[in-house]
Amino acid sequence: MPQQLPVSTLAATTRSSPDPKKLTLIPLIFIIYFEVAGGPYGEEPAVKAAGPLFAILGFLIFPFIWSIPEALITAELSTAFPGNGGFVIWAERAFGPFWGSLMGTLKFLSGVINIAAFPVLCINYMKQLIPALESDLPRYLSILGSTLGLSFLNYTGLTIVGYAAVALAVVSLLPFILMTLIALPKIRPHRWISLGQKGVKKDWNLFFNTLFWNLNFWDNVSTLAGEVDKPQKTYPKALFVAVIFTCLAYLFPLLAVTGSLSVNQSEWESGFMAIAAEMIAGKWLKIFLEVGAVLSAIGLYEAQLSSSAFQLLGMADIGSLPKFFGLRSKWFNTPWVGILLSTLISLGVSYMDFTDIISSANFLYSLSMLLEFASFIWLRRKLPMLKRPYRVPLRLPGLVLMCLIPSGFLIVIMAIATKTVYLVSGIMTVAGIGWFYLMKLCKSKKLFQFNIGGEEIGFEENDEERVVSHL
Repeated sequence: MPQQLPVSTLAATTRSSPDPKKLTLIPLIFIIYFEVAGGPYGEEPAVKAAGPLFAILGFLIFPFIWSIPEALITAELSTAFPGNGGFVIWAERAFGPFWGSLMGTLKFLSGVINIAAFPVLCINYMKQLIPALESDLPRYLSILGSTLGLSFLNYTGLTIVGYAAVALAVVSLLPFILMTLIALPKIRPHRWISLGQKGVKKDWNLFFNTLFWNLNFWDNVSTLAGEVDKPQKTYPKALFVAVIFTCLAYLFPLLAVTGSLSVNQSEWESGFMAIAAEMIAGKWLKIFLEVGAVLSAIGLYEAQLSSSAFQLLGMADIGSLPKFFGLRSKWFNTPWVGILLSTLISLGVSYMDFTDIISSANFLYSLSMLLEFASFIWLRRKLPMLKRPYRVPLRLPGLVLMCLIPSGFLIVIMAIATKTVYLVSGIMTVAGIGWFYLMKLCKSKKLFQFNIGGEEIGFEENDEERVVSHL
């Protein structure tokens, strides 16, 4: 067996009582929820792009061909390799350091680009209440201020982020629950089967990117494995509940609004749910929903910034990045270097159009997911006896089929991308390749300090020892 970099197995897996400083089941469920969705905010363009029927079918079917397979893979590999490197560790174990580094670059860049979308989405809702936010300078200052403020909140600690996610989810979903209940008597089921207005051309690029953006990033939570109490038991339960919860949170409001309102298809822009709330129940619900949008954006930003920051910490732990990327705050024990770097990059791309933001994030994420699927299959073949506390109940041919279907969708997403997305994604991919060789040069020249041989915290075991312990 080739020599592998060890991954710490975390003392948390052997404790009998929860560690109050680590994430437990309930906070983890809601962090996953905000990693992926954060509520129905942002699903509106699917209706604009393809009409009510295709939007409903998309949010009904897509979880089975994408969300569930990705969540299953995350559950298996996060429990087999419970380190903060997450998917970086998986690719490195499967194919070596180059692919691990490239995976890290693609995931990190797609993550921070995705983070930039949340303040933009928040402003799209808030401009309904504050028209001044539509002009350039107030909009830019609002994005800048909210980004910096939310990053500071993230700096105060992951435990705070976890419990805040629970409260944010409850409050941000409440207006949608009220809207759905109030809309029930007004629903006309025949509106659900509408293919859209005559003469309106289907925008499949926008449609698929909207679905993908709203239902991906399940594996982002893997970079927090080192911060989760008893991850081998907690991850599968949290992912199972989060998948069901997230899909229902998208579907019910969509059915309520499309079934109760008949409006011009072009009105289904990001932020239309707030207008729909006013049409269904009055201005009070519109205001409530817009407040919920702000809270949802906070939760989305916090959860995904945490994943990106802890990913850099995990990469520093396994020696893919210099040790200073793993520096933690003395006051809050948070990876302040990762938080700072993620914030600066997200600010740098926040001027982009909202559609271009999510399309660029989707393209980079698609490339990384193809590598992740390959890593998952190869690790099953390469290390069949590796201890896996949770194991997807399929043999290798079934796993290949499970990964082929979403892989086909990824290829479609990349094929329909715009020239701008190709350019941005191509530059970032080349930069990721160059980054690996730059880090290799830094190691050889000893320009920075690197962890050699894996994580220095906790106790270590390599893959051979993990296999033996399983036998």
